[in-house]
Amino acid sequence: MYYSGIDLHKRTCCISTIDNEGTLVDQVELPNDELLILNYFHSKGGEHRAVVECTANWYWLSDLFLLHGIDLTLAHAKYLKAICYAKVKTDKVDSLTLAQLLRMGLVPAAHQIDPQKRWIRDVMRSRLKLMSKKISSVNSIHRILEKFNITLPEGKGLSYPAHLDYLEQVDLDRGYRLQVNNLCAQIRLLDRQIKGIERWLKPILIPNEDVRRLLTLPGVGEISGYTMYLEVDGIGRFESAKRFLSYCRLVPGADNSSSRRRHKSGNKDGNRYLKVAFMDAAIKAVQYYPEICQFYQRKLRKKIKPIARTIVAQELATIAYHVLKYQTVFETFKGMKLSKEKKYRWPRPTSPGFLTGSE
Repeated sequence: MYYSGIDLHKRTCCISTIDNEGTLVDQVELPNDELLILNYFHSKGGEHRAVVECTANWYWLSDLFLLHGIDLTLAHAKYLKAICYAKVKTDKVDSLTLAQLLRMGLVPAAHQIDPQKRWIRDVMRSRLKLMSKKISSVNSIHRILEKFNITLPEGKGLSYPAHLDYLEQVDLDRGYRLQVNNLCAQIRLLDRQIKGIERWLKPILIPNEDVRRLLTLPGVGEISGYTMYLEVDGIGRFESAKRFLSYCRLVPGADNSSSRRRHKSGNKDGNRYLKVAFMDAAIKAVQYYPEICQFYQRKLRKKIKPIARTIVAQELATIAYHVLKYQTVFETFKGMKLSKEKKYRWPRPTSPGFLTGSE
């Protein structure tokens, strides 16, 4: 058995290969050429395992190795730093350290998403980036209006492109008018792109049974349901609901030492997209479901608002875990049957031409 550590960069990679005894067999630096890399591995003969850090450009290497039957482990970059810290840090040292850790079974592995879902998940993530840019443009307009003590009428939220026409009635100097017009154009463009992504995703994801199950949860709409399904990528990889909540960033970290006890909120370990999805679902669930609102109000008497919302999100994430694991649908929240049901059962009926794109 050979073990190879790969220090992967944008244009080149450094590969160190060792044998079962940990003896260095070969060490090379190659351009990121698929044929050259395959020739290197095939030239060694025998069974081969490899490891690479989960940096931004690992997709193509994973696909290449999967196609040619080479076992590739994806190393978690953050946790790997705690293990292989070194004063002398070069590409050769890093790749050799990766190979030695792989041989000893000490590589903190990161999850490799199913290649069939990977591209859909990345499209879904791109939507969130577009939403962030849209909100930034809306906030920029508000900052300009605040400079001149201009307030918008109730119900004229700028997130809706139809409301942007009202800004033409606002009296602004030429320089500020130019800025506002540019920002309005950005908002309209981003809104079209966001809606285009949503229309593109719907016929792909709505037929999925797990998506349908998630959409039975209170507060979970189509976008939240898509995000949950794609980011979870198989509930079987979480051995318990507690592990799932931790991955969703819905539990605080801890910094305990001796008699000192300290919680660390805002911990960035885990999946930030799942946190956004469940927090959004919690806000909507509190808004539209009386029983969940009462539960939230009870928590609000003892906790501050962000923590009370997070507790509701924890309950929804726990329900989602069991819904996906046991292939069931939502029935009760904290043992309570909700008095209000969703207006339509998900997925909503579609016209005959929807899935074929002929409508």
